[in-house]
Amino acid sequence: MATAMFSVPDWILLLAACLACATGAAYWLSRRPVSNPQNSLDLSNRVYLFAEEDLIDASAGAPDLPDCSPDTSDWQRLQQMLRVRFPEFPDTYSKIKSQGRINFVAELKSDTGTVLGEWVDGITRVELREPPENANQNGQTLSPSQELVTLRTAVDEAPNPIWRIEDNGIVGWHNKAYANIYKKLRKSHPDPSQPLFSPSNDSETGGHIKRMSIAVSDSDKPYWFDVSVEEHDGYCLCYATDINAVVDAEIAQRNFVQTLAKTFAQLSIGLAIFDRKRQLVLFNPALIDLTSLSADFLSGRPNLFSFFDRLRDSQMMPEPKNYNGWRHQMANLVAAAADGRFQETWSLPSGSVYSVSGRPHPDGAVAFLFEDITAEVTLTRRFRSDIELGHSILDGLTTAVVVFASNGVLIICNSAYRTMWDVNPDSSFADVTILDASRSWEEKCQATPVWGEIRDYVAGRENRAEWRSRAHLKTEEVLDCTITPIHTSATLVSFSLVNAEPSAELKQNALTETD
Repeated sequence: MATAMFSVPDWILLLAACLACATGAAYWLSRRPVSNPQNSLDLSNRVYLFAEEDLIDASAGAPDLPDCSPDTSDWQRLQQMLRVRFPEFPDTYSKIKSQGRINFVAELKSDTGTVLGEWVDGITRVELREPPENANQNGQTLSPSQELVTLRTAVDEAPNPIWRIEDNGIVGWHNKAYANIYKKLRKSHPDPSQPLFSPSNDSETGGHIKRMSIAVSDSDKPYWFDVSVEEHDGYCLCYATDINAVVDAEIAQRNFVQTLAKTFAQLSIGLAIFDRKRQLVLFNPALIDLTSLSADFLSGRPNLFSFFDRLRDSQMMPEPKNYNGWRHQMANLVAAAADGRFQETWSLPSGSVYSVSGRPHPDGAVAFLFEDITAEVTLTRRFRSDIELGHSILDGLTTAVVVFASNGVLIICNSAYRTMWDVNPDSSFADVTILDASRSWEEKCQATPVWGEIRDYVAGRENRAEWRSRAHLKTEEVLDCTITPIHTSATLVSFSLVNAEPSAELKQNALTETD
């Protein structure tokens, strides 16, 4: 009976209304964005579940807790990891248990991450929440937690030891390099109560590097490290660098310098080395003896100009003619020494004579050598004086004298020889030999085998006895030739006129006087 109340047109209208509603609903649903289950989850959140202080479970993306000593609980390991960003995170779970739910914010204002602690039916739930806006330029999620994990991995894998010392002196954390060195040197696992390094909290800390050594039981050679300490509130971060190679190089250099110093100390030549800044860095005892400069002055590392000024004041170098140009002269001296061109002989007022030379050294350094050559110069002057005296004696003789060395080269002759044979061997650039001299003799004398015999005698080494012979000049004058062996296989030949017939002029004068 109820169906009779609706007519056919009414059914048509009802059907049209249902179709319109279905079409509108389909259109509205087609305009609504479809949610992605993966996007609906915040993958940056990390969850840890604790039963009291023991970790019983963690989400798949939660970072591993740091390695610590066996006595450290799981909760303390989590607290050490989180306290870098969340210093208010408690070291025990009791605070969260008492309040039921606590939200911890990061210390830095720019860090919007939070940590939520909840007590649920005897289980402590710790959730690390990272905001979704932490993304890099590639759109990849880069949460502070992930950054923390990256930094921890980088520090833990660092080749140099890094560790943390609490205020009570206990090592609260260390990286793998620290543990490896500890095992290598102490033959045991790291003990937090016995740090491998114990830098004192003095003026050397606070970013300054302190050199420390570690004794090894089975070796006499210690291990050396440069240790740097950075102080923070409640703890110190320490960094060590292995410098065994550097220490070995320094020891080798020190030994080398000591060897050089011992060698220089035995030299009679004064040595002064100036570095590239022209500061005196090395000198030997001979320099003090030669220059009369005090050891205190030289040990004070004077600069080069002060050094030479003191030499001038103590009259240990020639007085400059123009004092106003003294500095310019010293600048030229340094430049010449740097090029290895400086070489001078100083005649001092005391009568001593010094040979001073400059030599370049590596890295811009300059070395000056002071040598006392007074004895050498005196001996040379004496030899020169003796030679000049010998020349004077020979020139005073009326007999022509010439000396030939064992190789036949003319060594010396007197003025009578030059006049007799009309030659001057000193004017020749080339050596004058016995062959050259005998040709001069042959030109002014009649033919004779004497000259060949003299040549053979000068070149010979045996049967060297004094002998004499005569030769006739083309002027009919008679020469008495004496050949005498002398020291070092040299030969002395002398010529003198004997029983010469008076010239026609002398005969005429004699007749005139008789009349």
